[in-house]
Amino acid sequence: MEIDEISGIVVDECIAIHRELGPGLFENVYEAVLAGRLEKRGLSVARQMPVPVEFDGQLFDPAFRVDILVEDRLILEIKAVERLTQTHIRQLLTYLRLLKQPVGLLLNFSHATMKDGIRRVANGYNSH
Repeated sequence: MEIDEISGIVVDECIAIHRELGPGLFENVYEAVLAGRLEKRGLSVARQMPVPVEFDGQLFDPAFRVDILVEDRLILEIKAVERLTQTHIRQLLTYLRLLKQPVGLLLNFSHATMKDGIRRVANGYNSH
């Protein structure tokens, strides 16, 4: 399955979840519900996946945790904040770089509509 197809499924599920639950819940609730919906669609999902950092010959494990990794290639960072900031984007870019993944989705469930809360972040990715 292509990464764009996986992204499409994720976006569809996020919109459906947001329509049903609305904004205002904690991030871990959206994470759990989204993971369950993606698994129901037949996708492999890893929640709170540890991200090691190697620096100066030492391995620091886990330095971070990715909210959701779909099909071992699409990183999802779940937020429930007033607005996304550059810090959130840098956080996802760091995860992409450390895990050597091409693309991730920053998903903010606090917007009035989910469409406004989706940000695709690429790490040198080209879908063509």
